[in-house]
Amino acid sequence: MDNSLIARAVPSPADPTRFSVLGAISFSHFLNDMLQSLIVAIYPLLKGTFTLNFVQIGLITLTYQLCGSLFQPLIGSYTDRHPQAHLLSVGMTFSLVGLLTLAFAPTYPLIVVGAGLIGTGSAIFHPESSRIARLASGGRHGLAQSIFQVGGSTGSAIGPLLAAWIVLPHGKESLAWFGLVALLAIAVLWNVGGWYHRNHVAPSVAGRAQHAASSIAAGPIAWPITILVVLIFSKFFYLASISSYFTFYLIQKFHVSVASAQVHLAMFLGATALGTLLGGPIGDRIGRKWIIWGSILGVAPFTLMLPYADLAWTGILSVVIGLILASAFSSIVLYGQELMPGRVGMVSGLFFGFAFGAGGLGAAILGVVADHYGIEFIYRVCAFLPLLGVVAAFLPTTSSRACA
Repeated sequence: MDNSLIARAVPSPADPTRFSVLGAISFSHFLNDMLQSLIVAIYPLLKGTFTLNFVQIGLITLTYQLCGSLFQPLIGSYTDRHPQAHLLSVGMTFSLVGLLTLAFAPTYPLIVVGAGLIGTGSAIFHPESSRIARLASGGRHGLAQSIFQVGGSTGSAIGPLLAAWIVLPHGKESLAWFGLVALLAIAVLWNVGGWYHRNHVAPSVAGRAQHAASSIAAGPIAWPITILVVLIFSKFFYLASISSYFTFYLIQKFHVSVASAQVHLAMFLGATALGTLLGGPIGDRIGRKWIIWGSILGVAPFTLMLPYADLAWTGILSVVIGLILASAFSSIVLYGQELMPGRVGMVSGLFFGFAFGAGGLGAAILGVVADHYGIEFIYRVCAFLPLLGVVAAFLPTTSSRACA
């Protein structure tokens, strides 16, 4: 085996961390998730324009998140074997077409089609960009994954504000202006693809090298993967209750304006961005298992208080919840990548895809519940989901601090 190929395939602590590449991929993640978040942010507008019920709102989320969840592991598995340097730009093109479809759709079915196209774009984007973040990490995997993911979290937080300032006052046709954002992302990702083309290594070589360097001992992986999937379900099902219905909850319970509700949602999403940025480096320092356990289970007291809080405390608690709950995902993804060395794309696609699917399923189910029992009821029920974080105690303890 060519040792020079191994050195290029697997970043080690001696390799430089490519902050320019990480910055570009994080910025692209920011733009991608900002465009995604516009779908959720304009739900009140769509609800009024097309006279939708909560089930139909949930189906929009289900469509774009299921498109993301079903395609991501397939795309990741394929590109593990057959790297595609400029696939990221192709994915963003799907998002551009989906955005323009949303802007000019005259009927509800076309709204669903546009959402599905954006979901497909995200399915292409996430596994490949996660792979590039790992290649550019220089061995600082938690830091690199957090830099990559914080772009997405920040974009999700900015989207509702832009919707409140631009789309809600001017109508959904104004979404077309965000096509310029998609074009910018395509250009940035084309340059990232050029770096990837020059520096990528054949997956079969990378897989053998990563296996040799893996910090998790060989052994059955079905049990820890199952635990990680349960934790992702808990996290993203709960997040679906916030991202899809928090504005409706605030409007109904506290009689705030749509713009005010969007600001509250943006504050929550901003807190998730900060939690995402902090979670990866903390996981590198204290161990991925402990940050995973503390993040999911540790948020439970605050989710249990949220349904009974007044408006001021609802804002405070939502920020605390976003900060704590978001800190785990970087470590979950890295833990899975280190369980299955050489399958970075497949693992990233599986976890990001399941996160999308859990969120989409959650949005659809919660829409039915909200229609039958009221919007406040879903927060009383979902408050118990983080208690599933107790299963993180059963993740295998390893000798490496990075994964222990």
